[in-house]
Amino acid sequence: NRIKPFIGKGIIKVLTGQRRIGKSYILLQLMEDIRKEDKNANIIYINKEFEEFSIIKNDKDLFDYLKDKLLPLNKNYLFIDEIQDIVNFENVLRSLLAEDKCDIFCTGSNAKMLSSELSTFLAGRYIEFRIHSLSYIEFLSFHKLENNDDSLRKYLTYGGLPYLSRLPLNNEISFEYLRNVYSTIILKDVVGRESIRNVDFLETL
Repeated sequence: NRIKPFIGKGIIKVLTGQRRIGKSYILLQLMEDIRKEDKNANIIYINKEFEEFSIIKNDKDLFDYLKDKLLPLNKNYLFIDEIQDIVNFENVLRSLLAEDKCDIFCTGSNAKMLSSELSTFLAGRYIEFRIHSLSYIEFLSFHKLENNDDSLRKYLTYGGLPYLSRLPLNNEISFEYLRNVYSTIILKDVVGRESIRNVDFLETL
């Protein structure tokens, strides 16, 4: 609902947040809403986690891919998931925005999409929406729980990552998933980004 007022307003919509927080699903929801409003909408969806889009490595590849996808007589909407995996992506986004060729939505993980960097890449051309984990009320809804002390205890214990709604809320299974997410964030978003050599010390800290 925070993003909807900016649809079609000539500004790049960037969804940021940690891994596995649900950014991709919000993109899919926005696409669905646009299709309901405009049946002729030309929606171009690129998800860098899908093998079919592995050919798009840099700005030139992205330009080439979009060349035949943008239709002159339709409203064009471009959705790019994990855009930080495309080198020099900002060149394409700035050009598309300047030529008013499409409405642009993209997601990026915090590893390479911090606010300071976005300001450098897309100065004055974007609005950032920070996506957070589920609130307590959303947690109750996702897990179909009543609002009571036991539910609050579960929320405080396991947190609000959306995927947990597919798992039993118990220490063995939920913590195994959370440990894996934690390790991925530490290794890819912290150790990799900051070139930390003493990983054992970081884990202890």
